[in-house]
Amino acid sequence: MRGLETSVIKLRRKVFVEIAKVAYESENVNDDIEAIPYKITPSEVPQYRESVYRERAIAAERVRLAMGMSLRPQDKPVHITSGLDESNISDKYYEPPLMQVIPSACDKCEDNVYVVSDQCRGCVARSCMTVCPKGAITVGADGRSVIDRAKCVKCGKCKAACPYDAIAHKIRPCADACGVRAISSDPLGRASIDPKKCVGCGQCMVSCPFGAIADKSQIFQLIQAIKKGDEVVAEVAPAIVGQFGAEVSLWKIKSALKELGFKEVFEVAHGADVGAATEAHHYATEVATGKLPFLLTSCCPAWSMLAKTQFPDMVDLVSSALTPMVATARSIKQKMPQARVVFIGPCAAKKLEASRRTVRSDVDFVITFEELAAMFEARGINLATYEREEPIHDATGAGRGYAVAGGVAAAVGACVKAYYPDVEVKIEHAEGLSECKKMLTLAKLGKKNGCLIEGMGCPGGCVAGAGVNVSVEKGVAAVEKFVQDSTKKLPEKDLYEIRLP
Repeated sequence: MRGLETSVIKLRRKVFVEIAKVAYESENVNDDIEAIPYKITPSEVPQYRESVYRERAIAAERVRLAMGMSLRPQDKPVHITSGLDESNISDKYYEPPLMQVIPSACDKCEDNVYVVSDQCRGCVARSCMTVCPKGAITVGADGRSVIDRAKCVKCGKCKAACPYDAIAHKIRPCADACGVRAISSDPLGRASIDPKKCVGCGQCMVSCPFGAIADKSQIFQLIQAIKKGDEVVAEVAPAIVGQFGAEVSLWKIKSALKELGFKEVFEVAHGADVGAATEAHHYATEVATGKLPFLLTSCCPAWSMLAKTQFPDMVDLVSSALTPMVATARSIKQKMPQARVVFIGPCAAKKLEASRRTVRSDVDFVITFEELAAMFEARGINLATYEREEPIHDATGAGRGYAVAGGVAAAVGACVKAYYPDVEVKIEHAEGLSECKKMLTLAKLGKKNGCLIEGMGCPGGCVAGAGVNVSVEKGVAAVEKFVQDSTKKLPEKDLYEIRLP
């Protein structure tokens, strides 16, 4: 469950912390990186697997991914640091695939299989047998029902008919969480991600109870750039409020970021304000006038990638407005041409967005709140007791509301009503990729004409991204308070006219 500090979360955090410490402090990087698996599993008694050797082998793969490198070839053992020289450069971008299954960590979960549990009482009614359309259920020697998998068509009727809930439906958690059906099984029964379908949302990663799926990170390269003296500037997503404690304000986070070595800190919500004003203009002048049947928001990369890859005939209906991350980055580089911009947010898919050819010159690094927490820990910064603050007022409540599901559409809708009072705005929104896909299908069939359609790849919105530190509920509450406390509610009407080269 999201928001729980499980052993998987602790292991991920420990890997990031150790890598951050090496990046900040080490004089012998290769040796210190090779030693990390032994810090993750210091005892010779295994904690989670059948042997410490397997635990350390898995930790080694986590380390490689956390340093931006790919998994080691299974048929050709190499050192953890093999390829480090090519990866240890400050302009290293994420190379696909972003999400990778660690083979030695995958438990080969059965997927979409019905089995009879020991809850079966061998009842007289045999409802499960009665409803089975293929005669796949018989009575075993112990009187309990038995399902013949060769005959079973996985309709689930037996499970629904059982009065004791004695029939379990086994599903692979990662595959169940994937709204684009990008996960299948390899020949050995392990999970396998199809990079052509994957949109990088990371919901598979946070749903795997074995921690067998991990994404790549730039945390090492980022710290190296800071140490080198580069003018590294942070742009923080609005979902950051509440991620380090309910009492930790954005002002405190800004001050702490500067203590980490960031030269300046800006709100990504400023770019969201630009996007809200722009999309309001597009809706009023193009959708409301009938030039376009509907308008799809562009801020969520997983949503827009879904639309562009699985509904290619709808590409022109995705808003041309820059995403908040890119719009903010471009405004930063107008003010600070030498700046190296770091997007800090909740989203794994932003890592793929930043690696696109058209975005590379704007956003230099992407890290998540989870990775930032590791940087704070590595430097001994405890935000729970942190007292220094530095004001930041870059955005309005509209842009800050982008962090929750429905917030984008609400912001654009409010802008339309304020700027174009004679225009009636119709709003739809979907959250979670499976629901997004349904929404796009309805739009394609002409069922959503005249609508502004917001899509969020993660159920709950950005606050439910793969890189958050707190539960979705806490994240939503923090953002809603952030929006309510904003002194300015809407961006200016002419903000859409800003041209960011």
